[in-house]
Amino acid sequence: MTRIISGRAGSVRLDVPASGTRPTSDRVRESIFSALEAADLVSGARVLDLYAGSGALGLEAISRGAASVDLVEKAPQAATIIAANAARVRKAVGAAAEIRVHRRAVDAYLATARGAWDLVFIDPPYDLSATDLATCLDRVGGLLADGGRVVVERAARSEPPHWPHSLAPLREKRYGDTTVWHAAVGDSEDQPRPRSQS
Repeated sequence: MTRIISGRAGSVRLDVPASGTRPTSDRVRESIFSALEAADLVSGARVLDLYAGSGALGLEAISRGAASVDLVEKAPQAATIIAANAARVRKAVGAAAEIRVHRRAVDAYLATARGAWDLVFIDPPYDLSATDLATCLDRVGGLLADGGRVVVERAARSEPPHWPHSLAPLREKRYGDTTVWHAAVGDSEDQPRPRSQS
């Protein structure tokens, strides 16, 4: 069973599509968020979750204090499940958090998207080609705020992402048959993200 791990919506159950998605395991999700929170990259962040599946990554960010999340998923069944999961998380965290579900293909969404996001999760299907992932990363690199971070999750057997010049790889970690890469805008290092002024 998939649940929100921590934060205001901790233990809230998340439904998962019956097929076509690979929910991020609790172990991997906790490791990802431990690294992000250590760098002060979650609280108040504007988050984009691409190939969202069940929405677990983006909704975990909301539970842990992110300001907003855009969840992008083209599969009709998965998008419906994300909307239901989002409703549960929204009820737990209150009206302050903005949660938007977009039933669109990632490339179509990014073609018209207007940033800037502080944190982007990319967990594409295993069959997404390295070329298509590189195109996605190139577009995402232009939509990140200063100090923004990208987290890519892929099968361990996949080749490493081809990073555009706008993104600098920071870390790579393998968890069984899954590998997670972090990259940041330019040559950013693990430093707290500048806060937006209101």
